[in-house]
Order: sequence, then C-alpha cells, then structure tokens
Amino acid sequence: MKRIHISLASLIAFCAAVPGMAHAQDTTKRKSIDITSTFKPVLREAAKINFNAAPPSVDTSKPRLGYSIPVQNLFFTYQPAELKPVALQMDSITAWQYSNFIKVGIGNVHQPYVKAGFSFGDFKNTFFNVFADHYTSKGSLDFQKNSLTSVGAAMTYKTNSNLEINARLGFKSDDYYLYGFQPKDLPFKKSDLRQRFQTIEGKVDLRNIEPTEFGLNYHPNLRISVFNDNHSPKANETNTVLNLPLEKTFGEDFAFHLGATADLTRYERKLNTSNGRPRLEQMNNLYQVNAALEYKSTNLFIHGGITPSWEQKKFHMLPNIMADITTDDKQLTLQLGWIGYFEKGSYQRFAGINPWLAQPDSMLNTRVEERYAGLKGSVGNHFTYSAKFGLLTYRNAPLFVNDDVDGKTFLVRYEPKFHAIQLHTEAAYNVSETFGAKAGFTFNNYYNMKVEKKAWGMIPVELNAGLHWQAMKDLMLRTEFWLWDGARYLKNGTDYKTKAGLDLNAGAEFRITRNLNLWVQFNNILNNKYQRWNQYEVFGFNLLGGITYSFNQK
Repeated sequence: MKRIHISLASLIAFCAAVPGMAHAQDTTKRKSIDITSTFKPVLREAAKINFNAAPPSVDTSKPRLGYSIPVQNLFFTYQPAELKPVALQMDSITAWQYSNFIKVGIGNVHQPYVKAGFSFGDFKNTFFNVFADHYTSKGSLDFQKNSLTSVGAAMTYKTNSNLEINARLGFKSDDYYLYGFQPKDLPFKKSDLRQRFQTIEGKVDLRNIEPTEFGLNYHPNLRISVFNDNHSPKANETNTVLNLPLEKTFGEDFAFHLGATADLTRYERKLNTSNGRPRLEQMNNLYQVNAALEYKSTNLFIHGGITPSWEQKKFHMLPNIMADITTDDKQLTLQLGWIGYFEKGSYQRFAGINPWLAQPDSMLNTRVEERYAGLKGSVGNHFTYSAKFGLLTYRNAPLFVNDDVDGKTFLVRYEPKFHAIQLHTEAAYNVSETFGAKAGFTFNNYYNMKVEKKAWGMIPVELNAGLHWQAMKDLMLRTEFWLWDGARYLKNGTDYKTKAGLDLNAGAEFRITRNLNLWVQFNNILNNKYQRWNQYEVFGFNLLGGITYSFNQK
C-alpha cells in the first residue's frame, strides 16, 4: 500500500508541473517535424538463366570415313557392228601428240612418210589447226603401190553468248594400183591400173556450251563432200548431210530428244554407149525424224523413241529403245536394246570399205534392225569389261565380189535380206597413263541368205589386242596384234575361203631433247602375207622409223 501511495503522489506532482514547463519553452523557434527511419525499399533481384554450356568430352578414337568413288576407267560404249568389209588400215603405232610438230620417217616399204600439225589462237576462245599427211608405200609385187595425201584446216570459236562454232575444210587424195589381176603375166601398163579417189569435204556446226534458261541443248551441223575418181569414163558424187538435233531437259532425271536429218546423195557417171544416154544419174536421199524420251537416275537409264524414215520415197518406222540397269556401286551394268538404223549407200563409203572396187551401177541403203543384251562393268580400280550378244537383220547389204575378167576389181552385189548372230566382247586394264592393255573378240554368223550363197568378204571371227607402256619418263613402248578367220569369196561361180590372217606390230618412241623425239615401228613382224581381199596380198614385214620435232616443248 505504501508503494501505491508513493506512485500516485508522484503522478499527481508530474501532472501539476507540466503547464509550468510549457510556459517556460522558447516560442520564437519555428516548428518542425523530424522523422528518422532506417528502412530502405529495395527491389528483389530477378532470377537469371545460366547459359554456360559444359564443354564436350574429348574423343581420342580415330573416325572411319567411308567414301564411294566410281572407278575412273573407260567404259566401252557399245557400237552396233556394221555389216561391211573394213578396208585394211595402214599399220601404225599411235604416237605422242603435239600441238606444233613435224614428223618424218622412211622405211623399206614407206618411202617417205611425212606428217605435220600446227595450232594457233589464244586457246581460250579461238582455236586454229592446220594439218597435213603424206606417205607412199611400195611392196615387192608388181604394181603393189599406194599413196595417201591429205591437207586440212579446222577452227573453233567460242562466243561470249554461250555458243561454240566449229568448222573444218579438207582435201584428200588416195592412189591405189589394181595389182591383184590374174594371171600375173597380163600386159598392163601402170596408167591402166591406177585408181585415184579425191575428196573435198567441209563441215560446220554450232552448239550451246551450257543449257539455256529453258533447259535446251542444240547442235545443228552440216557436212558437204565432193567425191570423184580418175576412171574413163569418170564418176563423181556429192554428199550433203544436215542434222538438227534438239534436247529439252526436265529437272535432273528427264530429257526429251527431237531431231531431223536430211542425208542427200547425188551420183553421176558418164557412159560410153551408143544408145544416146550420155550419163547415169541417181539420187539417193534419206530423211529421218528422231523423237525419244529419256530417263536417267543413279541406277537406271531408259531411252525410248521411234525414228520415222523416208528412204527413196519409201517409209520405214525404226525402233530406238535402250535401257541400262546399274548396281549401286557402279561395278555392273545390264544393257538391253532394240534399235534400227541406216548405213548410207554411196560411192565414197564403198571406196572407204574396199578401195579396189569398180564403179557401182546403183546405190542402195542398208537398213539394219538389232536386238541385243549385254553386260559391262569393272573389277577393282583398273579392269573394265564389256560383252554383247545381238540378233541382227540386214536389208540391201552390199557384198563385194571379184569381177569375172581378171578379178582385179570388185563388183557390188546387194543381198535383199539376211540375218546374223553377233557376239562382241572387250576387256581393258589401265594404270593411269603409264600402262594399258586391251583386247577384243567379235564373232559373226550370217545365215538365211536369200540371193547370194554367202556373205562375200565378211570376216566371221576377229581377235585384236594392244598394249602401251611408258617404261620410263621419256620412253613409250607399244604393241598391237590382230587375228581373224578368212572371209568367203566367189570366183567363177565357186565358193572359196581365204586363209586366216595374223598381224603383229610393235613400236617405240623416246625423247632425245626437249624438242626432238626418235621413233621406230615394226609392222607384220611375222611376215604373214595374208589376203584381206581375194587376190590382194598385203605387205610383208616392214620397218619404218624417223624423228618428230616439236616446236612448243619447253
């Protein structure tokens, strides 16, 4: 209770003293309010995403990289075999090529041999070439002599508007002597046996280097040749071939081909007759239209089309169907086809087949229809092969038969229709450009002859092989081999067969200086004097050698 009284007394005393304290304050001071606080408003820190990527772990293992690279070897393109006797080519070993050179040589048969070629231009947009070739050969038999002379010029010009123009003009003169007469004691003069063919030929073509914006490729070309002989009476021929091909592509897989061809031949021969007919004239014109659709993918190639043809006002519809089926690794391709084509009948073409023919009395075109199947491919990186089996039908094929007087000239006979079974194989082994070997085999069986008994002059079996080897940097070696079965021929109404032919050649070329090369070649090493054409024995062993001088070697 005491504590309560003391506290109460203290409270009363404090209340009584407050008014007096108020009267004692300084009233002149301006009134103000002071607020003191330690609180500071702060925004909360926003949460952020961490973008720091963790580094990958180190892989020390070696990766295995697999590449699928097609074999860069030449695949043999199938060429339908023509039913024609092939003229014996001059034995020669392919030489190294030069852009400006003179090649001269001499031998026991070729006396002399000269070949030259020169190139001009900027070699980017303009190219000019001039070339010449001449050789004379003389064998051991009487009048066994022939010569060839050719000169020409070629030009290529590339414009700035995606065009390329090519032109060529040339002259060629081939001289042969009809030394195959029998009996050999017939009194002929040299001028009586000389047979000369002369040709003036010009070509021009235009093509676009790259497809147009509409996917078009075009390549029109024109060839005109004038061909004549030295006979009395004389014969001459004019051949004009105009070709207008056009290709339209659709994407990367499809293409449409459309083309037109006009092949015109005018043959004229003077006649020594008393019936008032001074000359024989014949027009042999062939017109064709080619239309085809083409599909090409990684494993499949299909070419399907037709070729309407008008041959001497007669209409023929020719097939044009081909297909290639290829494996994924490009090592094997199956080929199928059904095609038809014409082989032009002309004096110029016949003289290229058999240079000892007489002036023909008529010109007929050979129509060929072929069905084939085959395989082509490669094994490893260096070996390639090709095999074809075909069934062929020939109409109006020319056959060459010795005349009935002395046999020195050949007459042209046309077989209306017959069939043939053909097998053709090729194989090659190449190692870069330093070594290459190739071989080919062709088998032909002609049957169902309608008029003639046999296919006169046709080679039934042929085997050829060749090898080139760059033994050292400046030494090139070559060899070539031919073997074929004899052809059938007709003499005095009796069927005969020539002996089999065998020909082995070899050659070498090596560099002496930067500009000078020495070359040599051996032809018919086995001295096999076979007869490609009846009564015409070929040269025996012959040697030819010389030098090649190149002007632009550095």
